[in-house]
Amino acid sequence: MARKKKIEFEPALQELESLVQRLEQGDLSLEASLTSFEQGVTLIKECQATLNEAEQRVQQVLEQHQQPVKTPFHEEE
Repeated sequence: MARKKKIEFEPALQELESLVQRLEQGDLSLEASLTSFEQGVTLIKECQATLNEAEQRVQQVLEQHQQPVKTPFHEEE
């Protein structure tokens, strides 16, 4: 099965914000509103997947490089 093209997070988020603004204006027809809503839900899912992948990558890096930080202990007088 062919893998879907991965979206860029920032442009997708900007498009989502634009969709929300258009929906909030209330000038769209019912059909256009439903189409915009569907596009928004798809963008939310794609953005969430991108964020989940980023979180996993951060976790992997932390696990691979986890070393205790040595800090000197200084007693205050």
